[in-house]
Order: sequence, then structure tokens, then C-alpha cells
Amino acid sequence: MSAPASGTAPSLTLTGDGPPLLLLPGLDGTGLLFYRQVPLLAARYRVGTLRLPDHASSMGALVALVREAVRTLAPAGEPVTLVGESFGGALALSYAVEHPGTVGRLVILNSFPHFGPQARLWLGYHVLRATPWGVMRIVRQLTAWRMHSRHTGRDEIQRFHALMRATTRDGYLGRLALLRTYDVRDRLGALNVPVLFLAADQDHLVPSVAQARLMASLTPGSTVRVLAGHGHICLIAPDLNLSDVIDEWVATSPPPSS
Repeated sequence: MSAPASGTAPSLTLTGDGPPLLLLPGLDGTGLLFYRQVPLLAARYRVGTLRLPDHASSMGALVALVREAVRTLAPAGEPVTLVGESFGGALALSYAVEHPGTVGRLVILNSFPHFGPQARLWLGYHVLRATPWGVMRIVRQLTAWRMHSRHTGRDEIQRFHALMRATTRDGYLGRLALLRTYDVRDRLGALNVPVLFLAADQDHLVPSVAQARLMASLTPGSTVRVLAGHGHICLIAPDLNLSDVIDEWVATSPPPSS
């Protein structure tokens, strides 16, 4: 992966050539878990990977950061393919409804249009706040079997644990707090770009399949694809090639509106 781009989006890392594609990370916010997918995507796209700040006052503030990244990634104004995973999917949808003219296609993975029940979110926030941060490494190790795809090997899971050392408590807490007011259900009907909702059928963190079908029912002309045998953290699985998945979808979906 290349060095972060200079200019208006210092948290943006660029690699590859071709049509612009922007990756938005999940709750960890680092973008590091795209490591297997970036080289595959960079063979066809100019790929931007955004690292989210630990402190953001609102989802709107993150949307503004994505807008800066889009300008850097596509300086000529060409529409960008936006790929968001989990929390990144919520951010991608929030961005797309605010800046529809800058998005060519949307790919939303293991995400949701609104996080419910709110009591579970509140509980998760306060448990995380009270838990010593050093204990989180042990928690991730104990829950790995629930989070990863069944074909993800031990080496990849160990690399996952190593990468997650770059996460921060403030980042997690800040993004969890933003989900308390996040709700785009009544705005999905206005999207007029092709949207692919990807959902892992072994996701034990988010009811991804049910959420994908809900979002598709609210989004005109969208597509749902279920990723069989995959868990919430599926992008590091050796049998998932996001570039191939997108290519197959693009080949069968209508072109973006001009």
C-alpha cells in the first residue's frame, strides 16, 4: 500500500490506477483490514483507503471527511465507487444520500440503515468504556470463532489481532456514539445509483442478511448477494475476492445514471 496522499485528505492512502474506488472501514476505523482486498482491487481501480479520525462530532463531520477524500481520489469529478464495511457502510450510505452526484456505485457490506435495538448499543458503549483497553485483545481472541469466516486460517486471524493493536478506545466509543442518531431508512428511496448489498450468512455481530434485504426493499434497483459461510470479518478470508464480486455485479447491473 502506498503512502498517505498529501493535501486535503491526509488520512487517505492511494494505490493502483483506473476508475476511482474508495474503501470506508468498519468500527475499528483503521482501514487496515482491507489489506487482502486492496491489491486485488488495485489491479482494476485507483483505490483509496480512508482512516477515520478517533474524534468526530457527528456523522456529518465524517461525511465531510469522505467528501475531501473523494475530491482527492477523483480530482476531475468522475463518480466514485464507494465500498463501506459495517460502520463504513453506514458512513457510505450517509455520504451517498448527501452527495449523490459524486457516487457512481455503492457496495455495502455487513451493514444496516439504522442500529437497533438502541439498548444493546447503549450497553455495548458502556461496557467498552468500563473495560480496560488491554483486555480487548483477549476478548477478540476469545470471540474470534464468532467473528471470522470459516475458511479464515490461523495465520490470518493472528494478523488480524496484530493489526487491531492500532485501534483506540476513543475511536470505538466515538463511532458507537454516532450510531445512536444514525438512521437513513427514509432516505434510501432517493438513491439513484446501482447499489450492491453484501451480507455474510454467518455474521453473529450484525443480522446482515436481514438488514441487507431490508435496505434493498427501500432502495430502488438494488441487489443483494449473500456470502455463504462467511462471518462479520470476512474481508481477510482467503476465499473472498471483492474485486471479482464487484466485477460480476457490474456485468449484470445497469450503468450508473449520468
